[in-house]
Amino acid sequence: MTDLRLGIDVGGTNTDAVVLDGEGRVIAKAKRPTTPDVTGGLCAALDAVLTELEGKDEQDVRGRIGRVMLGTTHATNAILERRGLGRVAVLRLGAPATTSVPPLGDWPAGLRAAVSAGEAIVPGGHYVDGREIAPLGLDAIRRFLDGVKADAVAVTGVFSPASDEHERRVEELVRAEYGLRVSVSREIGSLGLLERENATVLNAALYGVAAHVTDALVSALAERGLGARPYLAQNDGTLMTLEHAARLPVSTIGSGPANSLRGAAYLSGVDDAIVVDVGGTSTDLGVLVGGFPRESAAAVEIGGVLTNFRMPDILAIALGGGTVARADGIGPDSVGYRIAQEALVFGGSTPTLTDAATAAGRVPHDAEGWRERLKDARSDANARTIADVLESALARADEMIADAVDRMALGRADRPLVVVGGGAFVLPARIPGASRVIRPEHAEVANAVGAAIALASGRVDTILPAGENRTDAIERAKEEARARAVAAGADPTGVEVVDLLEVPLSYLSEPAVRVHVKAAGPLAG
Repeated sequence: MTDLRLGIDVGGTNTDAVVLDGEGRVIAKAKRPTTPDVTGGLCAALDAVLTELEGKDEQDVRGRIGRVMLGTTHATNAILERRGLGRVAVLRLGAPATTSVPPLGDWPAGLRAAVSAGEAIVPGGHYVDGREIAPLGLDAIRRFLDGVKADAVAVTGVFSPASDEHERRVEELVRAEYGLRVSVSREIGSLGLLERENATVLNAALYGVAAHVTDALVSALAERGLGARPYLAQNDGTLMTLEHAARLPVSTIGSGPANSLRGAAYLSGVDDAIVVDVGGTSTDLGVLVGGFPRESAAAVEIGGVLTNFRMPDILAIALGGGTVARADGIGPDSVGYRIAQEALVFGGSTPTLTDAATAAGRVPHDAEGWRERLKDARSDANARTIADVLESALARADEMIADAVDRMALGRADRPLVVVGGGAFVLPARIPGASRVIRPEHAEVANAVGAAIALASGRVDTILPAGENRTDAIERAKEEARARAVAAGADPTGVEVVDLLEVPLSYLSEPAVRVHVKAAGPLAG
């Protein structure tokens, strides 16, 4: 019987792991420091949660774990650190219409040098109504690819969400004649040529990183005798198979905040709320709408590059349990994973937000000895100074949280606020702008819970005619979204359309609508 699910989430400070039973209850959890290579912390958290399970005399624990879900920062770190990225041949299908703005023109020089094997704009692409800008220049594509040395090819056609015919033909050519991996823009971004092109190139650059992550995860499971099927978390709060992740690794960027939001909804039982995830270094705020993260409507910057693929609407502030407290305020620097050595409540010498919260009586239930050690730290001649620093720092932190909540609420004060994360205890019992504050059980590992309970999903963002065939066209878009959900690992019998948005495009010569469809369902057995 494989009735257990194991969720792992790699954060900036800690890596969390949880095991859920067949009823969806948390039966084991662990939190371990994230390591520079990421994989070390992952394995440590995995070992810790398995040891806890086996210590409870659970029968055949390893054989009962049927699925392992991982939310990881590997892809984000690779882009930020310019490490492990592949060389990409960048092809834009859009001449002669788009030649005045070259590809990657706004990229940071270091990232562009690490990724680009060469860029070309060739004839092709479509207008918004589906008409060709120019016939596809296959000979120009061959001349370009013959002159570059690349690990993968990124193909972006003008208005490919309206018609992807040219992208599909180029993908077939590259695979057949050059044997290279191909990243096509219609699978990744929505309307907006430059941002979609950027996301497509990043996706192609991450193919090697994705292979490293999946190999490391599969090896870690095999070494521990786990035959569970692994999945990776996406940045919309859903999952995908390793095969799907190998094709769309850019979808793992931002999965951590999305996992926290989904975990907060699951643990609290609230589907519409503001979520505050307090970590060791930063605090992320997001909004739940129908149990899923509210998505950002603006272009998202990753490593200095603007993209337009789906990302949760997250506000991050430099405030966490390890944030350093000073006489003139708090942060933005943090002791991070060194909090267990440096904070006053752990016998260290650095005043932190954790110390300030403890001094105010905001102490987690498992904070054994915190108050006593803080009292010892304040027993010298500087006691009054330390007390003043902690008091003023906590007041400033409360102001920062209230301001951030107000920014995310968008004028609505009727939503509850769900507080999760390892530093959740530092927040006050009442926060302006929220109807009430909810602190669910297991809140400190909400991100790993979010990974463990996630569904698989697929989506389509396209332009459709608004005439007599509109209904049939929308049904086809729904079917495509369902098919993409199944490809990501969903059970075909349980996939449902969970989001449908139509936006009329009135500036076209012929009536049309932009249609966004999202389908999701439980993982296939």
